[in-house]
Amino acid sequence: MNGKVNLPPAQKSGLKRIFQSLGPGLISGAADDDPSGIATYSQAGAQFGYSMLWTAFFTYPFMVAIQIISARIGRVTGKGIIANVKQFYPAWLVYLLVGLLITANTINIAADLLAMGDALRLVIGGSALLYGICFGLLCLCLEVFIPYRRYARILKFLTMVLFVYIITAFTVNIPWGQALAAAVLPSFTINSDSILLVVAIFGTTISPYLFFWQASQEVEDMYRNEEAKPLKDTPNDGSLELSRISLDTSVGMAFSNIIAFFIILVTASTLHASGINSIQTSAQAAEALRPLAGNLTFFLFAGGIIGTGLLAVPVLAGSAAYGAAEAVGWNATLEAKPMQAKGFYGIVALATLTGIALDFTSIDPIKMLFWSAVINGFVSVPIMAIMMLVSSNPDVMGRFTLHRNLRSVGWIATLIMGFVVFSLLYYWMN
Repeated sequence: MNGKVNLPPAQKSGLKRIFQSLGPGLISGAADDDPSGIATYSQAGAQFGYSMLWTAFFTYPFMVAIQIISARIGRVTGKGIIANVKQFYPAWLVYLLVGLLITANTINIAADLLAMGDALRLVIGGSALLYGICFGLLCLCLEVFIPYRRYARILKFLTMVLFVYIITAFTVNIPWGQALAAAVLPSFTINSDSILLVVAIFGTTISPYLFFWQASQEVEDMYRNEEAKPLKDTPNDGSLELSRISLDTSVGMAFSNIIAFFIILVTASTLHASGINSIQTSAQAAEALRPLAGNLTFFLFAGGIIGTGLLAVPVLAGSAAYGAAEAVGWNATLEAKPMQAKGFYGIVALATLTGIALDFTSIDPIKMLFWSAVINGFVSVPIMAIMMLVSSNPDVMGRFTLHRNLRSVGWIATLIMGFVVFSLLYYWMN
């Protein structure tokens, strides 16, 4: 035997077709587990134990629906979300959405860069701030001078270190019956702390920057194919393209939520079980991996934080640039050379450099990560509502307006996000 697996031709073509279908959705899912997400899920496990595991199951169908909707807007119209909003809604609403997006993304960039610097400090010592600045400049140079598609292929491998959380789960003593019961039938006190954490989890899971990113990447992918056109301008029914989007997004979001589930599970089994109920430093978050990694704990934790950060920071800056450039009518593409899209890359640079500047504040990295997730939760509500209106408008989507099931799930996701955000505001005011 030669050691090779000889698949039947039909199976080969099927596997190849599935692999080729994975693109913007998979990258969006990988970018969703950025340092902000890792910190938020770790805090959830440490503070509430297994009782927040339900969020990984609960958010999955909603994040899939919203990401599919954003991708369909891009593929059907051949334009990004803001370019479509601009056609049918007043200028003040366009600039409000862009302002919210840029604000949330810039804060998230700052949090991610500071966390990356702090993670590297755990391994080699030195200044977390200096490392964060270097990571920010590195991300900016790579995004401007290297096509993101090539860059992302490399970085997706770095995010694989997050699978260490899955492996760790099988090396520690986990009462699986209790954990799974808590995931299905959670029990926790409803107060401002628990609602705040739910908003943070929802915000880092269903994140505005991913909506804009996936829509714009569908547009980028379409224009790379000279024969492709926006679906609403083609005579065919577009079912193959819509099926590809559904598969790509479902797989990408499943990857994201599986990792989230195990981060909560491992931190609950290690930190919460040891009496650590609040994560104050990156070192405490890293300790969740000690049962598996031992002295390599900080190396693995740093690898996960840095790998996901290097993937997510360009997505955050890029999605802000897509939105702002579309609002003012500039060329918005990562495929262009810097001099061909000066405004677009200028916004990428501004968002990244402003994020670096925010790192000079005295905010703790873990707190900044957590609060960036909360801010995303607040910002997502109006953006999701506008997306639902756009994707249900025949003047925008033509014959590809959302079917009833997808529209229903999208609106339910929007209402749930709005409900938890306003619940948190209610507890704060009272």
